[in-house]
Amino acid sequence: MMTHYRLHYAPDNASLCVRLTLEELGVPYDTVLVDRSKSAQRDPAYLALNPNGLIPVLETPDGVMFETGAILLWLADRHGALAPDPQSADRADFLKWLFWVANTLHPALRMLFYPEKFSPDHPTAFRDATKVRIAGLLDILADGPHLMAPSILQTYVAPLLRWLALYPVNDTAWFDLSKWPVLFDFCTMMDDRPATLAAMQAEGLGPTPFSNRHTLIPPKEAHSNVSLCL
Repeated sequence: MMTHYRLHYAPDNASLCVRLTLEELGVPYDTVLVDRSKSAQRDPAYLALNPNGLIPVLETPDGVMFETGAILLWLADRHGALAPDPQSADRADFLKWLFWVANTLHPALRMLFYPEKFSPDHPTAFRDATKVRIAGLLDILADGPHLMAPSILQTYVAPLLRWLALYPVNDTAWFDLSKWPVLFDFCTMMDDRPATLAAMQAEGLGPTPFSNRHTLIPPKEAHSNVSLCL
């Protein structure tokens, strides 16, 4: 059995959710930087790992995995941590929120950041409507899962909230995390997690990366990869 994993990543991309999870689990892993300045995520070699051309990819003992939610759930089940046991009475509630984040909240951010892909004729109007929709989703999230208990919901949701404060560049005034005190408290707690500190050092996230976000200052070798890819 492989004793470590290989994470294909770019700084502050969806791979951050996987890095945080690996750090929380305390399992060894290697990283491979995907050079987005050269569109390496669309190279044949990368497409052989993930035909969608998206980040992240995780190489595992059971083969190559993509899709952030699937990777997180697989890791949690593989290591018996950060998710209720499949036989637990808490499993159903956990799964519904995990899939809600993966299938509803996460895609909504893609629509916000890349409106031209979803409404090429009216991207500005589409983006404005998506802001309203996401605000409603955050209302649901604030009243939904218990985010203060260690789980892959934490490592998935915290980066999403971070990106809402940073992107699109020069168009984030609509987003104020303090409107959702529960989510703000969650992000403040996540700032001090050992896993977060490790990710801060590896990816240059800056201090208080979740509660008071800063522009990415990545390590030198990753400077060319500063671009959001969800």
